[in-house]
Amino acid sequence: MQVACEHCKTKINIPDRKIPKGQRVRINCPKCKKAFSVAARRDIKVQKRPGGRGGPTDLNETGNFHLRFIESKPSREPKDQGYGYDEYTEDKDLAFYEDDAKLALVMDDAPRQASKIESAVKGLGYKYITSPNTRDGIGKMRFHHFELIVLADGFDGQDLKNNSVMHYLNRLSMSIRRHIFLVLIGDQFKTRDNMMAFALSANIVMNPKELNKFSPILRNAISENLKFYKVYADCMVELGKA
Repeated sequence: MQVACEHCKTKINIPDRKIPKGQRVRINCPKCKKAFSVAARRDIKVQKRPGGRGGPTDLNETGNFHLRFIESKPSREPKDQGYGYDEYTEDKDLAFYEDDAKLALVMDDAPRQASKIESAVKGLGYKYITSPNTRDGIGKMRFHHFELIVLADGFDGQDLKNNSVMHYLNRLSMSIRRHIFLVLIGDQFKTRDNMMAFALSANIVMNPKELNKFSPILRNAISENLKFYKVYADCMVELGKA
């Protein structure tokens, strides 16, 4: 949907999926940088026209058609992993990046490891973005597409088997998930153990002791992944589904 900044009236296009039903979020205008609230579109209530069949419109006193709206009912479904949508959503999650920017999200609590990862990621042309905790990381993933995600075992006090980030990624549709290159880092891994990576639905696994070679390992792994999916991607283009 298209909204206008309350301050400078700049028109901004925001995908409907980024604002859930019944929710209101605050965004920063890319032009004037001031924050303002945006609410989700409301459901259209089907009304009957006088002497006619039911439809999404109705006649007002002037004889012109107008839309009738009702507020969407709050969901009664249980919260995912004990968190609500609002708990994952902050103004900074709606930051704007260049259209051609390749985004990389790194979630690692160890400063020494993070610095090595940052150097490798930036060297490969990615925009390096970090997250201080699980809540913030999932909030960022809800609003941005990250071509590369690096997750360390023990991040935010969670092991990989019971990690909320892993749970979130594993529930994405394959049309989205296959475009994310996932790297898992942990002391229990042998670097580039393909069977372990497959078992954890990751692209590669890394041992922290091998992070000095992270840049060439990551470059080769990403290149192999692109070659692997090339035939599939070409077929999807020919079928008009890409």
